[in-house]
Amino acid sequence: MEMVALGIGILAVATAVMTILLRPRLRESRLASQRLQGRNTFAAARKDLEAKFFTLSAQSGRPRGLSWLHCDFAETVTFARDTNSGELRALVGMTIQFQAIAGGDMEDNPNATNLRAATAVFSFEAGQWSTAGRTIFNLNPVETITHFKHELQVLEEAEGTDG
Repeated sequence: MEMVALGIGILAVATAVMTILLRPRLRESRLASQRLQGRNTFAAARKDLEAKFFTLSAQSGRPRGLSWLHCDFAETVTFARDTNSGELRALVGMTIQFQAIAGGDMEDNPNATNLRAATAVFSFEAGQWSTAGRTIFNLNPVETITHFKHELQVLEEAEGTDG
């Protein structure tokens, strides 16, 4: 009877140790699967995401004194992993056209209507693509990942989409 109890105890300890050792691998495997799903579904969701991005960004009040007129999104997408959450991010370069708001700080600035380069950030969380309208001004997607190297890790080279 003591041998059976000892065997059960050893089995329980071994199971607990294996669970602790395998947990990070299982989590990473699950996140890798989710990232693959995200990369595979981004193109289908892209048009709606870009429209939502533009709406949210235009309502943000940034940059101060300018209103968003138009956004041209690049065809290529750079995927990155958020190093804190492990979740997927899609970074898309874009060119933005602004207009000075009448009576605003930028109304008399001759540079107000200059085209601006930026990166749009899209997030894949809980199996769905979304955007908060986050704009990284003056950086392309690769520069964005370099600048935020403690938060983002490139997953693959930029790729074209059908979007």
